[in-house]
Amino acid sequence: MSAIILLSSDNTLSFSTATAYMFTETPSSDSGNSEILTVSQLNQAVGRLLERSFPLTWISGEISNYTRAASGHWYFTLKDASAQVRAVMFRGRAQFVDFAPREGDKVEVRAVVSLYAARGDFQLNVEAMRKAGVGNLYEAFLKLKAKLTGEGLFDTDRKRELPVFPRQIGIVTSPQAAALRDVITTLRRRAPHLSIVLYPTAVQGEGSAEKIAAAIKTASDRAECDVLIVCRGGGSLEDLWSFNDERVARAIAASTIPVVSGVGHETDFTIADFVADLRAPTPTAAAELCAQSTEVLLDAAQRLEERLQAALGRSLERQGQGLDRLAMRLGRPAALVGRLREAWAGVQQRLAHAPLAQLQAQQAEVLRLQTALRAALVQEVARLRTRQERLALHLDMLDPRLVLSRGYAWLEGAEGKAITQVAQLQPGQAVLARLSDGVADLQVRQTRPA
Repeated sequence: MSAIILLSSDNTLSFSTATAYMFTETPSSDSGNSEILTVSQLNQAVGRLLERSFPLTWISGEISNYTRAASGHWYFTLKDASAQVRAVMFRGRAQFVDFAPREGDKVEVRAVVSLYAARGDFQLNVEAMRKAGVGNLYEAFLKLKAKLTGEGLFDTDRKRELPVFPRQIGIVTSPQAAALRDVITTLRRRAPHLSIVLYPTAVQGEGSAEKIAAAIKTASDRAECDVLIVCRGGGSLEDLWSFNDERVARAIAASTIPVVSGVGHETDFTIADFVADLRAPTPTAAAELCAQSTEVLLDAAQRLEERLQAALGRSLERQGQGLDRLAMRLGRPAALVGRLREAWAGVQQRLAHAPLAQLQAQQAEVLRLQTALRAALVQEVARLRTRQERLALHLDMLDPRLVLSRGYAWLEGAEGKAITQVAQLQPGQAVLARLSDGVADLQVRQTRPA
């Protein structure tokens, strides 16, 4: 005859005859040879039976009698309205739980059913724990992600480039969020000249998804910023759930300005991350992606200025060479007149020996040629003089001193470097101003941004 071990709601053990599991009694007639189990053997056998009979599974319930031992192990009771069971989660597993359990928490545990042999207590050996409903949330996340993917909201070809030189940055987050302080601190450090507009909204709790979507739409409608950061700090899946809402995703997709998502930590991914034009691993990283460092921009501007000055110098040299070549081609007017006089003398000498009729004809031809020659000479001289004046005017226009003569000045610092930004000046600093007719030593009293 076989026996089944039954477990009641109060964790007590009872036995019932059945044709099921494991303990086979020997006939009573041979009682001298019957197997007698110790309590330890019994409990160990029952423990093995339970572990074989119940696979690793998810169980939901409410935590009570929670204790964290000095060893790091967690001991608690998992209960519902009509039953309870003791549970243990050893330190090696507990360290991977992303929240601290408290009395009354609704949780789901993945556990092995076992028996603590030393006391004969039926218990659960917990392998993993999550807050109740997380499994349903994740399924909803995957369902919405698949839907929006099918609509093309995550396609890379609809992503927009961020502006290289934004003038104003918008932030959608809670005014009390630590993420806001991180973003503002980063922007002030990297680009203190940028203006910041906050679109305040709740980022967690009931109704927060609708408020986030409304804040994004407000920023889009006002179109006063060049880029928009949507951010909040890290948290559990429930804490970040507002950013997995379809209304928030569609608001980001419909935004008229580029959106950078900086939600949670580097390992956190939300629907907002996938639909945004750029995903940042943290709020601080979002600020760094939106604002180029002022020092980097100043270095780039200095290199461009040096290249421009070098190109201007080369252009002036080429224009000067061209002017020299034209002057050489034009030659001296006196030399040209001398050659014409020599030609005229030769014609007169030939005419002196010619017959009268031929002489008269040749004289008429000479007069015609002389007139034509003078007209051609005058025209050529006028053309060359006009070209020379045009080149001289072009050369003058390239002269930096011409710019200074219109009221501009060239500012230089103590080391002779050009000053092009207000950020390079400090009150009391001495600077050198180059004007059209000389230089002036100046001292900065006050600076104001444009």
